[in-house]
Amino acid sequence: MKKQLFIPFGVALLLGGCASEKGGDIYTRDQVRQVQHFRVGVVESLHKVRIEGTKSQIGTTAGTIVGGIAGSGAAQGKTGEVAAVLGTVVGGVVGAAAEEGYTREDGIEYAIRLEDGSFISVVQAVGDSEEIGIGEKVRVIESDGVARVTKF
Repeated sequence: MKKQLFIPFGVALLLGGCASEKGGDIYTRDQVRQVQHFRVGVVESLHKVRIEGTKSQIGTTAGTIVGGIAGSGAAQGKTGEVAAVLGTVVGGVVGAAAEEGYTREDGIEYAIRLEDGSFISVVQAVGDSEEIGIGEKVRVIESDGVARVTKF
């Protein structure tokens, strides 16, 4: 019984490590102590969006392993071999779908009018970021192609 609980728990921990935060207040290690340029603007509109989840090989691999183990214990002989193969394939598909669903996030697309009169759009995860409303003055911080929106 304990063995049966250990495998799903291990897969959940493995998939949890895949989640990444994309909010305005999350910085990668590479962004620390780097010069970042910012422009000032005003939020013109907000649009709720869905940020798709991670699609790496981790979920597929974990599902394949769990499915293969589960299938191999189903029967003996040729039937057991077929069950192991089916368990492996189904486990891989289910693992990939679970990873994508687990790492999916809600986000906001900010339409911003910059001080020079131009418009830009930036999407970032909702997470625990500060709430930014329409009409608020914001900084659009940019570094190496990555942008974030924070209150000014």
